[in-house]
Amino acid sequence: VQLQACGGGLVQSGGSRRLSCVVTGTYFTIKGMGWYRQARGKQRELIAKFDSGDKFTYSDSLKSRFTISRDNAKNTLYLQMNNLKSEDTAMYYCNADYDYGLKGLEVPRNSWGLGTQVTVSS
Repeated sequence: VQLQACGGGLVQSGGSRRLSCVVTGTYFTIKGMGWYRQARGKQRELIAKFDSGDKFTYSDSLKSRFTISRDNAKNTLYLQMNNLKSEDTAMYYCNADYDYGLKGLEVPRNSWGLGTQVTVSS
């Protein structure tokens, strides 16, 4: 499975941006996906994710401004970011938990995309 994140760039403070993450490759089923970010000098942190039970989990500090969604037909995960602030400047990554292999012989795996940089100018 390959995860290709795109949509990053330079955004003015207070602006909005939508990131996309397209899933390609071979897998049996995707069990969950999420968005994470890592600012320079900081640890990678969860923004939002959904699991196999369609339960959505958000970072408490970001849920008022960030929304995760997906289009299963397009194998794409989205992250809508509103009212961006300078502290949102980071590399944004998508992640997927999935089963790989033939039915009945599935192996759980996890993959990260390469990330897309979002820079918010004040």
